[in-house]
Amino acid sequence: MEPKYKRILIKLSGEALAGERGVGIDIKTVQKMAQEIQEVHSLGIEIALVIGGGNLWRGEPAAEAGMDRVQADYTGMLGTVMNALVMADSLQQVGVDTRVQTAISMQQVAEPYVRGRALRHLEKGRIVIFGAGIGSPYFSTDTTAALRAAEIEADAILMAKNGVDGVYNADPKKDKTAVKFEELTHRDVINKGLRIMDSTASTLSMDNDIDLVVFNMNQAGNIKRVVFGENIGTTVSNSIEEK
Repeated sequence: MEPKYKRILIKLSGEALAGERGVGIDIKTVQKMAQEIQEVHSLGIEIALVIGGGNLWRGEPAAEAGMDRVQADYTGMLGTVMNALVMADSLQQVGVDTRVQTAISMQQVAEPYVRGRALRHLEKGRIVIFGAGIGSPYFSTDTTAALRAAEIEADAILMAKNGVDGVYNADPKKDKTAVKFEELTHRDVINKGLRIMDSTASTLSMDNDIDLVVFNMNQAGNIKRVVFGENIGTTVSNSIEEK
């Protein structure tokens, strides 16, 4: 069976690395995730990762409390690098050659982001983790994921969620009548104001015709199921007529 997607970018929230604690980094949780990613990588799938930093720092609440927004965002970028380094170590432990590239130069711990080098790593079978956002404040890691996915010509962004199995028209935890969408267009997401990604990230994905798949990462094997085209979660793409 041929995979539907051969080059993917997986977007993880920082909270995903925290496990049940919700904050900080739980190494056993990261190792479990690394094993899941390794299993997909072993099938010849090219993989890049973008990880948020919300388990360590959230810039917007800090800014609302009076901290300078730019400084708050830069602090959050450093949090994403910490998460990237921990994930890279766990991937290396399960035998996957991994590189961390950062948008803010810190050559003692990671490579600077260079598109050509990132593509070369992917072609050589290495996983690339993009840290420090895009290197500028006011942009989320969702936007980073959409931008890097476009730059590396990824087939899809896999939006791995904690305990959420797709996109609904309301919060399923609060509204028992909430309806899950199996398919949406990027235009639907923007027009309906569905908070899958921020609007900048959604527009980038739409303009570059990149599929977005929202799925529950807590169920073992789901990354593989998405890669091979199983109908789980919610798939967001440009209109079917255009594909």
